[in-house]
Order: sequence, then C-alpha cells, then structure tokens
Amino acid sequence: MLTSKKLELRRSEIRQNLAELAGAETLTDETRSKIDDLDREYQDTERKYRAALISEDDERREAGAELETRSEREWGELASRFEVRQVALALDEGRKLDGATAEMVEELRNAGGFQGIPVPLEALETRAGETLAGGVPDPVRTMPTIERLFAGSSATQMGARMINVGVGEIEYPVATGGAQPGWAGSETGDVPGPQAYTTTDRPMKPDNTLGVQMKITRKALKQAGAGLEQAVRRDMSAAIQQETDRAIFLGSGSGGEPLGIFPGASTYGITETAIDAAASYAAFRAAVVRFMTANAANSLSAINLLLRPEVFDGMDELISGLAISEWDRLVAKMGKVVLTTNGITAPAGGPPVESKALLTTTTNGVAPVFCGMWGAVDLIRDPYSDAKSGQLRLTALTTMDVTVARGVQLEILTGVQ
Repeated sequence: MLTSKKLELRRSEIRQNLAELAGAETLTDETRSKIDDLDREYQDTERKYRAALISEDDERREAGAELETRSEREWGELASRFEVRQVALALDEGRKLDGATAEMVEELRNAGGFQGIPVPLEALETRAGETLAGGVPDPVRTMPTIERLFAGSSATQMGARMINVGVGEIEYPVATGGAQPGWAGSETGDVPGPQAYTTTDRPMKPDNTLGVQMKITRKALKQAGAGLEQAVRRDMSAAIQQETDRAIFLGSGSGGEPLGIFPGASTYGITETAIDAAASYAAFRAAVVRFMTANAANSLSAINLLLRPEVFDGMDELISGLAISEWDRLVAKMGKVVLTTNGITAPAGGPPVESKALLTTTTNGVAPVFCGMWGAVDLIRDPYSDAKSGQLRLTALTTMDVTVARGVQLEILTGVQ
C-alpha cells in the first residue's frame, strides 16, 4: 500500500476519534489531553500526507502510462498466439476454438458485424519459428517468414498511414485558417485584425468492402498440418496487400472501390503538373522546389517519389562525358524513390511513351494519405459450392477507405517520357 494511502486512513481514524471526544457532555483533563494529542498528530499526519503525494507523483505518472499502453500490449500478446489453423479446422470440421484464438474471436464478435469467424489483421503476419517438420507432406510451397501486412507496400513507403478503426466513421479535421501575423503601422496603430480558426473535415466511411476468396482442398486440410497456417496467411496477406496498395493509388471511387490518389486528384486538391519531357533529375528537382516553396517540405530528404520501373530504365544511362546517370543524381538527392507496377498505370501513348509520377511528404507529423480499415478480417466458410470435391471455400472480407488530409502534401507529375 502506498504511504499516502496509509496516512489518509490514519487521518480518517483521527477524525473519527475527535468526533467521539467532541460529543462528550463534559471535558475532563484526560479528555482535553487526548484532544490535544490527536490534534497534533492530525496536523503532523497532514504534513506527511502532502509530502507523500509529492514524492509519489512520478510513480503515479509511470503507473498511468503503463495503464494507457497495457491494453494495446495485451492485445498484441494475444495476437501473437492466434492460430489461423484453428479457424480453418473450425470452419471445416466444426472443431471448437480454444486458448488465445477463442478469446480474440469472442472479443471481436462482441463488436458485432461478422457473419463468419473474425480474424484480426495482426494474425496475418507469420511469426518467427513457424517451420514445417521434416517429411511432412505439404502441397503448398511455404517460406520461413513473411512481412507484416502492408509493411513492404508502396503506400507505406510513400508515407501513407494505416489506421485500424473499430466501428463507425472517422474523420480528420484539417486547419484551413488561423493566426495571422502582422505589424502595427504606427506607434498607436493596431495590429491586423483576428482571423477565424477554421477547419475542414476529411472523413473516412465504411462503404468499401474488399473480398478475397480462396479454396482449401481436402488434401491440404488433411496433409498440410502446421503448414496450412502459413499457407492461409500468405495467400490472404498477399491478396489483401496487393489490392489495397492498388486502391490507395488507383481506386476509381466507383464500383465499390475507394477513391485513390490519381483518379481523385481534383477532389483532394492535389496539384497536377505536366512535365511533357524526358524523365530527368532537373524535371524532378523543379517539382521538389515547388513542394518546398509551398511550405510542405523543409528538405529533400523529407520528400518521397513514386515512379514506374520503365522510368528507371530510361534514366539509368550514363550522361555523355560523365560516369553517372540521371538516375544516380536523382536517388542521391531525394529522400526515397519507390518503384511500383501496382500503384501507377502502365505507360501509354506515344511516341514518346508517357508515364506519371507522385511526390509526397509528411508535414508536422501529418501523413499525406490515410487508409482506414474497419475491425478485423471477416472469414466466412462455404462448404457447399465445392462439396463434390470436398474442398472448402473461404471468403475473407475487410472494409476500408482512403482519404487525403492536405492536398499540398502531394503532387502528381504527368507526361513523364
């Protein structure tokens, strides 16, 4: 028990004793002496109590910080013990879930909105130490480990922030007006008048659902054993990551897709600049200068550049009379250059063939792009569609949306030849 708590209890006892003595009809010398002793003890205890509160302040802060992070840490520990294999066997054979898997599924079900068995996104990462025993038949080629979901995606490399949303909608207020500096024109003059602090909201809504379907053969269920755990994770992670990555950049905003960066440039207020020239360091340098002039970035190292591999192919030729290429000059100065075939459409037109590029930066801790994913992956079992061959069909559903907080943190370059 904390010292302050003990002192507080003693103060309460002293007050109770004083109340009893105060209720006496007459005061004797013994009663007066007891009252004086208790009064002095109460004052001393009060001083000790205040001192104990001051000395225990740091301990309370540390305990509070631990309580704030304990829930997230405990959830991560449960996720590290979640077994996708139990989910597959429960869907196929009706086997009862147990351990951390059952606990997480029950907690996710309490949130509602799941038709099948919910699988947390954290469970799609492969954990160290999960290997196949020698001689165990395995119809699926497995790797020792896979990266965490979205860890190697182009979106995260370009600064996109992935957010897990429990239920409902989420929005980010973005300041559009505020404090206005100015100088007094004379000794008795006034400074410029106040400007209203205004914001605009960038909402994300659970209107877009991504589905991934897979079949697990009877042979895989009976033979793969622990290998099935990695096989299911690998398939689900790869499919969800690839399509989510594409939607963040190229989502059409119709047909159930969220509105991506390139098709939604005008909606998000993203500047589009036509290069209409061969890809060169000078062309991208000019775009970086525009970025920095708009106060979106403070240095070259803070800017990310997304390109197609074909652009790299055209730039990686030595400059006449020099031992470096345009590509060497670019990667030496830029913060990060990311190549993708999934986030930018293939070059078209021509001659010359033209492509696009994207610049992003994180300003004052605010990510250029936000991708929200609601809840966990909803895993639904369908044993009937492929019943003739004994296969189990699984459908994984996840709801997501994309938004851009401030368009000034992105710029699209077109006509990159």
